[in-house]
Amino acid sequence: MQAIKRYIFYKTSDFFAIFMTKFFRFFADTFFAKRFGHRAVVLETIAGVPGMVAGMWIHLKSLRQMKTGYGPMIRELLDEAENERMHLMFFIEIAKPNLLERLLVILAQSIFWIFYFLLYVFFSRTAHRMIHYFEDEAVKSYTEYLNLVNKGEIENKAAPQIAIEYYDLKKDARLSDLIIKVREDEIKHSKKNYDFSNSDDLLI
Repeated sequence: MQAIKRYIFYKTSDFFAIFMTKFFRFFADTFFAKRFGHRAVVLETIAGVPGMVAGMWIHLKSLRQMKTGYGPMIRELLDEAENERMHLMFFIEIAKPNLLERLLVILAQSIFWIFYFLLYVFFSRTAHRMIHYFEDEAVKSYTEYLNLVNKGEIENKAAPQIAIEYYDLKKDARLSDLIIKVREDEIKHSKKNYDFSNSDDLLI
């Protein structure tokens, strides 16, 4: 009976996670189409939220339970949030968002923070599974972005200095080099969130 309940939970959790991923993908495709630099600005603003929310909640959980052992997970989640924040800094330099787009960033982040916080408090595993799918979509988006750059349809401009220093890239690094590095980060985040979604340390 317990196995059946667990199976039902995972199927429902997966369905919700995939549905929300497709919903946000539709939003991104509708508003930004092939404007990948601007899409990255908005999506990386949202992407910086989950790690911070999860890290904060696990930190508070450790305090409430007065238990050790959560440190590595907290640090990993906060590192993820910081990494996504840096992605945002890179693409702000690339896309140069206007005032309207900056306001959209604030709105998107505010709505998503509330949504993700509530989801994480009550369904932590589902929240991590959703981010796993989000990151998979990010990998696809960056792959498409890279392909357009390599084809010459998007200018392969110089990588921002902040990105060169962060990734220790060559001084003459281009946008394509940056996209490859960011995509590698997203692959790591996808795998880690998948692992977290199966962790028994999290409340269902």
